[in-house]
Amino acid sequence: MTNYNDDEKTDFHRILVGVDDSEDALLAFNYAIRRAKISDAELVIVSVLESDEMSVYQALNKDYVHGERKELEQHILKYQKQAQDAGVKKVRSIVAEGNPGEAIVKDVIPHVEPDLLIVGSYSKKGLARHFGSQAAYMAKYSPISVLVIR
Repeated sequence: MTNYNDDEKTDFHRILVGVDDSEDALLAFNYAIRRAKISDAELVIVSVLESDEMSVYQALNKDYVHGERKELEQHILKYQKQAQDAGVKKVRSIVAEGNPGEAIVKDVIPHVEPDLLIVGSYSKKGLARHFGSQAAYMAKYSPISVLVIR
């Protein structure tokens, strides 16, 4: 059995934070900025383009999906600038597609390889709010530590 000291367990080098403009996501984002500065960690900001919010016509229309994705990519750059302006040295942002919890756990985490995921507890978007919490899904299935901010 490997013994770790407390610093090794909580020494985060890359922090992933999910944003969706909900109040809790904004709280999570602000906490992630503080945590990244304290740890001198890279901050990776992710937002998910939810296909379940599109009509069948929109989902099949590549121009529409491309336009929605472009708009989200532009929007997430505002978060990136805010983190940089707050003093986070290493910041990047990405856009994923699909169900937020699944996309973050199955696609984003393996690609980004963060040490910590920070999310808000409530998502104002998508049908998922009727079937259970995205934060609960991520906390249950994430292969890394998850901090849920309320």
